[in-house]
Amino acid sequence: AVEALVRWQPPGGGLVPPMEFIPFAEECGLIDAIGAWVLQRACRDAAAWRARGLALRVAVNLSSMQFRACGLLDTVRDALATSGLPAGQLELEITESALMADDDATHSTLDALRALGIDIALDDFGTGYSSLSYLKRLPLSKLKIDRSFVIDLPDDADNLAIVRAILTL
Repeated sequence: AVEALVRWQPPGGGLVPPMEFIPFAEECGLIDAIGAWVLQRACRDAAAWRARGLALRVAVNLSSMQFRACGLLDTVRDALATSGLPAGQLELEITESALMADDDATHSTLDALRALGIDIALDDFGTGYSSLSYLKRLPLSKLKIDRSFVIDLPDDADNLAIVRAILTL
């Protein structure tokens, strides 16, 4: 599997990480266009790899605003249809904060994505406030433990204990 990672490289500058430009893109109303482009590109690339015999699943991150956008399902369907990528080859990564609103809209969107055959990963797990009862109600395919817990493994005994506990769950 691969993960689509987007970076911004302004003219004459170095790479700007997403933590710096995504909030700005959300404020300016550009996140839907950027997110749609990333999704289209990731699906197109994965479909091209598949045509060459590399059936790699591709994971694409969604911002909280993208997840809440009314056109998300259409954007996802369009990216799959345009690229020819089977839905089962796509995974959408959503952060805990995007899913914190445990409401009908959240569940409806997740259920619709899962009905298409798309896997849903909870990204940056361990940095938010999800309860275990909340997690069991969500149609998730996987939990991605936040980098802060795994970066110093196996040397950090505290993080090792946390990661082992999450894996046991």
